[in-house]
This record gives sequence, structure tokens and C-alpha cells, in this order.
Amino acid sequence: MRIRQAAGSGAPVTGSLGIPPRVAASAPGRVNLIGEHTDYNGGPVLPVAIDLRTTVRVTATRGAAVTRVRSATYHGIGLFEARRPAPSDHWSSYLAGVVAGLARAGLTIPDVEIDVTSDLPVGAGLSSSAALEVAAALALSEFVDSRLAPIEAARVGHWVEAGFVGVRSGIMDQYASALGRAGEALYLRCDTETYDFVPFAEPILIVDSGMPRALAASAFNRRRAECDAAYALLREADAALSSLAAAPASLLDRVRLPEPLGRRARHVITETARVRAAVAALRSDHRFAGDLLVESHRSLRDDFECSCTELDWLVEYLMAQDGVTGARLTGAGWGGCVIALGDAGALEHARGRLVYDYGQQFDRRARTWLTRASEGARIEL
Repeated sequence: MRIRQAAGSGAPVTGSLGIPPRVAASAPGRVNLIGEHTDYNGGPVLPVAIDLRTTVRVTATRGAAVTRVRSATYHGIGLFEARRPAPSDHWSSYLAGVVAGLARAGLTIPDVEIDVTSDLPVGAGLSSSAALEVAAALALSEFVDSRLAPIEAARVGHWVEAGFVGVRSGIMDQYASALGRAGEALYLRCDTETYDFVPFAEPILIVDSGMPRALAASAFNRRRAECDAAYALLREADAALSSLAAAPASLLDRVRLPEPLGRRARHVITETARVRAAVAALRSDHRFAGDLLVESHRSLRDDFECSCTELDWLVEYLMAQDGVTGARLTGAGWGGCVIALGDAGALEHARGRLVYDYGQQFDRRARTWLTRASEGARIEL
């Protein structure tokens, strides 16, 4: 095997396993500007890829009969048989799922050695799992000379999340990671999987609250079941209703769903309207209406009940800073991250004070990143 050289250096490219990778691919995390919990309800979303990435390197095994997964970022070595990948509690289950997903797509993946590196925080709501899935799907398909298109890698990644790992999420995270573009936001209609791009060049401040999230063990699946129940009741009144997100506000007023189903449905319906308003504003004058972020957060806090004290405090703190135009939780909630938009200088100033003040308030360490819409998944080697 010919060893590729790192661009601009004479040293061979190697992973943490100490052997040269044959194939490498990377994929970014994402932040969702607006459209939270609308994706699996058939509504629109508006995410951007960010400049934090996960890279997956694949090499042939040294005669081992199992796939070995190692990372300098994640803990513990994972082992599984590529012929019989099965879910587990180890983080390498996502990679076993990708092998299973590629088999469903007709690709036979041999046992290999996989090395993962990432600067994406785990559990913060920035789609570290989607980035891992998409990067692995691209790298492993390239390894067997059957490179997937980015959108195909996204579909494999979504199957891993929903069909293998067991988190009933929508398609947004994988699509944003695979298809992202620098300087643009992805306007994705999740019911039809159609999409286009709208200009978005504004800086984004991401604040990780330090509150851990574990969607598979959280209220996420319960919220989804509540949304399904709300849709079923609304459809009894309107048999032509295609999804919960498609329901008009007037139907919700007429049917009067029992609580908490009424609040869940109200969030989805109003959030859908906010996504469309944001897209219209970006197309007309290339500016995001910050008030929509605040309205979204209030709806997530009160109607969807997926916020927490720490996230609410961060939103209020950021909105009190001069030059910040909008803030809300992002990434499903129950901990994780908040985003804020506004003047770049104001965001930079706010992040410096915030870390100290937040630590004094909650005895937790916040992490911050100032980013912009960035490029999606790609083959690196």
C-alpha cells in the first residue's frame, strides 16, 4: 500500500493506532438555527454545519477477525465483527451500526481498524453522533471503492441513529453534517426530504452549559410519542392532515387536545411558522430576525418543556448583552447548548464574561465557540 503524505510535510499520515490510514473522511457538527423538534414531525428546519469536525480513518486489519475501533477523543477500545454487527452500550456501537447500515445498502465491509479523532464535544447537542456516522459511512464506503454521495451517507447515518442505536430522531442532524455549505444555512423540509440553501454569513456564539444530555435515556422518545398522539387526534378531525407540522393553528383551536398534547402540538405548529419567517427574512435582506430565536426558546421552555434552569439563565444573560440580537437553546434541549446571534464584537465580549458569571451561578464550567456556517462532510484521504 502506498503511504500518502500529509500536505506540506514529509511525514506519513498516521492515526492514533500508529499505522498509516488507507482512507479518511470527516464530517462537521451542526447547530440548528431554528426548527427544534419539527423534523420528526414533518416540518422544516434551518441548521448550519459548524467548524468543529470528526475524522474517521480506516485501515486494513493486521489479520484480526474483528473490527477494532480506537480514539484519542472517546474512551475505550471497541471490538465487533463486521459480519455480525450488533448494538452495544459502547460508543463504537455507532460504527457497528454504520457497517450494518452499509450492508443494508448493499455494501460488504470487511473487518478493519478504525481510528476516530474529533474536536466536537460529546453530549452537548451539536450532533457529535451524526458527524461520526456520516464520516464513517463516507470512509468505509470509500474503503471498499464504493463512495457514497453525501446524501446517501446522511441516510445511512439516520438509520443508525433511529434503527440501530434506538434514538427516534429526525433526519436533520445527518443532513446538516453531510450537506452543509460555508456561508449558507440548509433549509430542509423533512416531510419530503427536499432542501435548498439560504444565505447565512452571521457569526454564531455557541455556549455549552455543561449539563449532560443522553437522548436515548431522556424524555426525547416520550416527547416524540406525545407528538404522535397529538397528530393522531388531529387527524381524526382532518383526515387529509399529512403531519403534525402541517396542522393550521385554527385546527388546534378547534380540536382542543388534552394536555400536555396541546402544548406539544402548539410548539411544533408555531415553530414551523418561525422557520418559514426566518427563511423569508434571510432571502430578502440576508439578516436573521433575532426575535424569532427568543420566541422559539420560550416555546421550547413552556410548551415543549425541554429546557432547564441553566439554559434559561444563559438565554436571559445573553439577551441582556448589548449587540446580541437573539438567543435560544439548540439541539433538542434537556441540557446541552445555547446559541446567540448578533454583532461579532458583542458576541466575543459576551463569551468572555459569561464563562465566569455562569460558573459563579451554577458551579459549572461553560465552554464557548464562535463559529460560522461551514463546509459539510468530505473525503480527506
